[in-house]
Amino acid sequence: MIFSTLEHILTHISFSMVSIVITLHLITLLVNEIVGLYNSFDKGMIITFFCLTGLLVTRWIYWKHFPLSDLYESLIFLSWSFYIIHMILYFKKQKNHLSAITAPSAIFTQGFATSGLLTEMHQSAMLVPALQSQWLMMHVSMMVLGYAALLCGSLLSIALLIITFQKDIIRVFYKRKMTHLLILNESFFFGEIQYMNEKGNILQSASPLSVRNYYRSQLLEQLDHWSYRVISLGFIFLTIGILSGAVWANEAWGSYWNWDPKETWAFITWTIFAIYLHIRTNTNLQSANSAIVAFIGFLIIWICYFGVNLLGIGLHSYGSFTLTLN
Repeated sequence: MIFSTLEHILTHISFSMVSIVITLHLITLLVNEIVGLYNSFDKGMIITFFCLTGLLVTRWIYWKHFPLSDLYESLIFLSWSFYIIHMILYFKKQKNHLSAITAPSAIFTQGFATSGLLTEMHQSAMLVPALQSQWLMMHVSMMVLGYAALLCGSLLSIALLIITFQKDIIRVFYKRKMTHLLILNESFFFGEIQYMNEKGNILQSASPLSVRNYYRSQLLEQLDHWSYRVISLGFIFLTIGILSGAVWANEAWGSYWNWDPKETWAFITWTIFAIYLHIRTNTNLQSANSAIVAFIGFLIIWICYFGVNLLGIGLHSYGSFTLTLN
């Protein structure tokens, strides 16, 4: 009874803090000058992280199994994984572009998990026989950590794609504008043309566009660097999770691989990011090429992690759910 009450208290506190943190995050996106508000946002993230940690530990102690037995618990653990990445960056005083990805990911994942849509799955139960194994912690935790890292890295790659395409659009617009100016210059006398060319050279040398392009290129390099590192880490976690799951499947079902929908999409996810890493080894290809593959992998992850559970079929059907609409 005590653990159940504590679980409800931590759930409500964490959901309330998530609502406050979302509001602070939106305000800090609009107004960057308020330093105190940004510090409040960081403190809210820390409080929510500890509440979420307490929630997982409480469910672990109360139900006597690692809290990864259904979709609700895995969503909480996924959000906790996002918080872990964010906390590491926070305590290392490295507020880079990865923090701008991990914070919203953790907030909205936990917000969905603790909302009323998954009310029927908030109450845990005894494990089904297939899950009563020591491989539960190893397999599912590695898979969820891998999903968290791969999602963060993929979002960084998506940001790289957006900035790259925006850069190309600006470059095309700038070239068209200069072409129109040259056409207009031809209607003036030679002296006026020479004067305008000299003036154009001065303005071009002092144009903020070149400075903006420099900072944009630096931003693209940082996004490409961090996305590669995070995706590489997530790929390692995913590989360990798939291998441990194969060993566990052999013990539980007598076969290392059964081409279950969850297993099949996990293999597709692993293949997509293996292609990503293979592309990164080719120095002749641009970073945008690998970013497109990461974007495809981002969609595949959600199909594997979330979409397959909507079907409710296969050997992993214990993680299925139905949305509760009030």
